[in-house]
Amino acid sequence: MLRYTLMRLGIFVGCLVVVWGLVYSGLAPRGLGDSNGMWIVLLSLLLSAPISFVVLRKERDRASIQVVQRVDRMKANLDANRSQEDEAVDEAGRSQGQAPQTS
Repeated sequence: MLRYTLMRLGIFVGCLVVVWGLVYSGLAPRGLGDSNGMWIVLLSLLLSAPISFVVLRKERDRASIQVVQRVDRMKANLDANRSQEDEAVDEAGRSQGQAPQTS
């Protein structure tokens, strides 16, 4: 996941440098007034998004598989903890002579 984030950040920084060069060389339009920096950042974001979508497809798939595996592991741990709690409640009920509770 960190690798994907760093690669995406690298593509953005590359686009930022290119757009900055184009704006200050006069090949791309400048922003109005003091908004030139914001214009460069927004234009860089606009260019880096589709590039990242295409270039980082495999890395994004790997990252999503890791996220799914992590979520599945957490669900399994929660289910295991829940069943241990249910068994403890049932055992406590039996030791006090009560019928087990159902949820």
